[in-house]
Amino acid sequence: MRNAFVRSLIAQAAADERIFLLTGDLGWSVVDAFASRYPDRFLNVGVAEQNMAGLATGLAQAGFTPFTYTIATFASMRPYEQIRNGPILHRLPVRIVGVGGGFAYGHAGMTHFALEDLAIARAQPGLTVIAPADPAQTAAAMEAIRTVEGPVYLRIGKGGNPEVPGLNGRFALGRPEVVMEGSRVLLLATGAVAANAIEAARLLHADGIQAAAAVMAHLPYAPTPELTALLARFKAAVTVEEGYTAGGLGSLAAETIAQRGIACRLLIRGVHASPAGRAGSTAFLQAAERLSPEGIADSARTVLTAAPK
Repeated sequence: MRNAFVRSLIAQAAADERIFLLTGDLGWSVVDAFASRYPDRFLNVGVAEQNMAGLATGLAQAGFTPFTYTIATFASMRPYEQIRNGPILHRLPVRIVGVGGGFAYGHAGMTHFALEDLAIARAQPGLTVIAPADPAQTAAAMEAIRTVEGPVYLRIGKGGNPEVPGLNGRFALGRPEVVMEGSRVLLLATGAVAANAIEAARLLHADGIQAAAAVMAHLPYAPTPELTALLARFKAAVTVEEGYTAGGLGSLAAETIAQRGIACRLLIRGVHASPAGRAGSTAFLQAAERLSPEGIADSARTVLTAAPK
């Protein structure tokens, strides 16, 4: 996803002189292509993410469209106050790019697990929150945010993220993208872990359970008509996110069901407690939180037993 992001950014910068990239001393193998082509629109601020948010705010006030780029934990939490008081309150087009959401930096330990970022970003009604599922959808999201006037938080994978079968890069604000049809249970996922949800749907189909799978890359502040219509089709649903279960996709689905009066039993699958003291590969950490394809499929079987008839 990182390479898809930078390719899209370079293409946009070629057509728009307002595009500016700032990095917190991260990702030289990725951002070098932009820095070498547009050195006057690139700045490494060092390990100073709060200052980076302030600089981006000033650049946006001066007419630029700045992108800040660093690890998701440091992109979202360290400068949270500066993002709130700067681009959010002033409705400025700052694009905050968080790299390696969830357990992508698994061997680095708890300080690098981005588990709160989607929830705290979604808590701000003036911030557009997007977590693409794969490289092609990252490129599509980059194109879509060109029309967003206010700030954006874009959470992307660290690298090696597979293309999600059936997604084909589709993305639109507020709209879940259905990638597998089914009638009994909905698996609704966001971010790079969506690939596991799609595989879980395949496992369920092989077991005779008609599971639908969809990707909700945009996490809006309030329910959307498109999400409402999708959830209303099912008596049971499982949300899948690589982060804490409060405030993110699961909360969005629960709010939609409650506010729109939908008869759908919901199971929220994510990280339910702090994994402090645990480290390892992304796959190992996902499996420990039942975010593997097998764990997600088991969650679907569980929610079906409690779904309204």
